[in-house]
Amino acid sequence: MQIIPAIDIIGGKCVRLTQGDYAQETVYSQYPWEMAKSFEDIGLQRLHLVDLDGAKAGSIQNLRVLEKIAAVTRLKIDFGGGIHSQEAVQSVIDAGATWVTIGSVAVKAKEKVIGWMDSFGSDKFIVGADVKGTRLAVAGWTETTDQEIMPFLEYWSSKGIQQVFCTDISKDGKLSGPSLPLYQSIVAQFPELFFIASGGVSDISDLHDLQGIGCDAAIVGKAIYEKRISLQQLKEWKA
Repeated sequence: MQIIPAIDIIGGKCVRLTQGDYAQETVYSQYPWEMAKSFEDIGLQRLHLVDLDGAKAGSIQNLRVLEKIAAVTRLKIDFGGGIHSQEAVQSVIDAGATWVTIGSVAVKAKEKVIGWMDSFGSDKFIVGADVKGTRLAVAGWTETTDQEIMPFLEYWSSKGIQQVFCTDISKDGKLSGPSLPLYQSIVAQFPELFFIASGGVSDISDLHDLQGIGCDAAIVGKAIYEKRISLQQLKEWKA
């Protein structure tokens, strides 16, 4: 199982929110690229980079952070937040992202995303499913829809999406453990997908639990920044 560290950006800084609440923001680094370099230095190969300003505004706000991280590391970066046009997709790829993460637009404007996939290839996109219970949330987690997670994943799998991540908002940033039953059901129903678990990881044992239910990768954020999981532990952790 791969470990994918997360960097969330507000105002150019590395932050974490609790349960997606913009009023519960903690700043962990003024220089996200230095954080990214520390992940690369211990041997991690991927990075989950989220433009929280962009997610809230509906347009990319922190592209320069992506450009900087791509310039100083060789990490394979997935970037999301505020991507709502083909021009935005192109700018993210040009700035150095390996994958473009799409969330709200994959829920609300499916035909638009299919057009992007026709232009850039389905392998350039990761679908991010943020859920409250089993229903999808959008707009930086500020709006819960009536769409359910399983039909949503079925749709995008049928359209050629190969990687998905799912974040249980009730767990995110709370260090209370991941949503194992939800993730186990997704892995069982969609064995063809590269499934990335997100939200709730609090210590190394959670990573073993996620590996045990068949997750292909796990996003780790607040547990790193709160020193519940050390970089040395991640370096030594073996799948």
